[in-house]
Amino acid sequence: MATTPAPHPQAPPKPTWDPRDPVRPLLRPTIRIRLTLLYGGMFLIAGILLLSIIYLFTAQALSDSTSQLPFKVVNGTVQPTTSWCRLPESPTGDQLNDAVTLCLRHQSDLALDDLLRRSLFALLGLSIIAFAFGYAMAGRVLSPLGRITRTARQVAGSDLSRRIELDGPDDELKELADTFDEMLDRLERAFTAQQRFVANASHELRTPLAINRTLLEVHLSDPGAPVELQQLGKTLLATNERSEQLVEGLLLLARSDNQIIERKPVDLAEVAERGVDQVHAEAEAKGVEIRGERAPAVVQGNGVLLERIALNLLQNAVRYNVPEGGWVEVTTEAGDGQAVLVVSNTGPVVPAYEIDNLFEPFRRLRQERTGSDKGVGLGLSIARSVARAHGGRIIAEPREGGGLVMRVTLPI
Repeated sequence: MATTPAPHPQAPPKPTWDPRDPVRPLLRPTIRIRLTLLYGGMFLIAGILLLSIIYLFTAQALSDSTSQLPFKVVNGTVQPTTSWCRLPESPTGDQLNDAVTLCLRHQSDLALDDLLRRSLFALLGLSIIAFAFGYAMAGRVLSPLGRITRTARQVAGSDLSRRIELDGPDDELKELADTFDEMLDRLERAFTAQQRFVANASHELRTPLAINRTLLEVHLSDPGAPVELQQLGKTLLATNERSEQLVEGLLLLARSDNQIIERKPVDLAEVAERGVDQVHAEAEAKGVEIRGERAPAVVQGNGVLLERIALNLLQNAVRYNVPEGGWVEVTTEAGDGQAVLVVSNTGPVVPAYEIDNLFEPFRRLRQERTGSDKGVGLGLSIARSVARAHGGRIIAEPREGGGLVMRVTLPI
């Protein structure tokens, strides 16, 4: 099969200014320069306003102090006009001068105290205004960062079609946004090419296996075939079926890890019921009872992949069970912003240190590679991958008396 060569990765966008130019970087409207000019201008305006207010208060205090003297001259005698201004009754020249000086000094102290009090109130008011204005302007300058963060969160939710497309001055934030958009373009192309590869590989791998199965079934349907040939055909048919399961599991594992999931409302109770229906015959053949109450628990996700989680957990629970009197309990519930699917089963005792190995591809309990007819060793790996793709997780715990408790938690 001819393959299409992968496109060469494009270089990141070049800056719109020449870094070797000794003048241009200094004139470029960077964030540092803009913030410096902004806060420097705000400081200058606040200083001018504060000086103007203090000047007005000083002028008013001087006007009040000169228009309202603490004494007055009546018929050649000096008389106080305030209660705090004390003058001698029959003063000499020096005594009168000293008393008038004290009165004027006290009036000046009162004026300075009033000026200080008004200045402090003015400073407090200007500080509140400056902080509020600075907070608003900083939010305006740094708003592109919020836009970049929101886009990154949307991309983290498997939506690679999002772009920032930031407008504004050619500063560091716009350069960062443009670089991020270019990176998203490359990622989207890479994921699209990978999805096409998975689809093509699925077709190319399934076709020869399907042909082999058909040929084997045709030969096995011949009543005149020797017994040895029929036995060989059955062995080859079982091997071919195992290969089909392996290919299907690997492709599903790749899709669940990398595919952008189209999310729709899915009820975990319905998903669990469908999984129970598919393993019901196998459970009856092994004498395993399936029980449990399944309450509605609607999540946003891909119904086919979520059904694969339930089916894989149920198949493992049925196949790895006790020979007699075994059971599997399947429950679903919703609460606290999350939906939970729990699959518990009887079975052999599982050491706690072996739990992590169960989720590794081609690993089983006390076995490094797959080697039985119970599966290809990808069931739990696929279940964990699908749960992660939906923003959830799957936890396995040993059950007292043997068996496992598998708990799948998904956000609602």
